[in-house]
Amino acid sequence: MGKCMQGYLDEQFMELEELQDDVNPNFVEEVATLYFKDSARLINSIDQALERGSFDFNRLDNYMHQFKGSSTSIGASKVKTECTMFREYCRMGNAEGCLRTFQQVKKEHATLRKKLEHYFQASQ
Repeated sequence: MGKCMQGYLDEQFMELEELQDDVNPNFVEEVATLYFKDSARLINSIDQALERGSFDFNRLDNYMHQFKGSSTSIGASKVKTECTMFREYCRMGNAEGCLRTFQQVKKEHATLRKKLEHYFQASQ
């Protein structure tokens, strides 16, 4: 894992890399593709829930719990940190905090996607 990934991915990503071998040469890229597909669905669900204006904090927390879990499984540390903050705001019933933090979640998610796309292109 290169310097450009430091801070964005933790040791969980390195463990995924260790599972990659000649039998599964694209294992990590496939896991990342599934992560981005699943997280895009969750981001869309959260966006829709926030657009309604009436905040169902339990529902938002459940979506973000799933998002945080999949981010943890791929080692997306910055995304995971923002997910944790969002969930804290849900627990406090802080709509403004949720909105602000969700923008940060989306920003970190997009940055990670770009960095991983570059990483996979460079490793081919």
